[in-house]
Amino acid sequence: MSRARSRTPVTVKPSRERIYEILRAPVVTEKSTLGSEHNQVTFKVPMDASKPEIKAAVEELFKVKVKAVNTLRQQGKVKRFRGIRGRRPASKKAFVTLVEGHSIDITTGI
Repeated sequence: MSRARSRTPVTVKPSRERIYEILRAPVVTEKSTLGSEHNQVTFKVPMDASKPEIKAAVEELFKVKVKAVNTLRQQGKVKRFRGIRGRRPASKKAFVTLVEGHSIDITTGI
């Protein structure tokens, strides 16, 4: 017997320090600028950041309404430099979709 679970929205209110820790830097690549046509902004975030935390941080910092947050975890590659093996660090990106009519200008500082 399966039961349908009701989804209740999670409300998270990170502190001011945590907001600046969550949104480390905007990602400015060809792919991320193509996302701006669809009201998307891409940020580097820490590996332990959750989607509700990222949503609350963007809404609080930029005073915009967030529609959705998608995250991507990228494992670090093993690379060689002068015959010595090294490893790039793992990283996490957040693709934040904004509600129609809202926008963020990442070229200006906060």
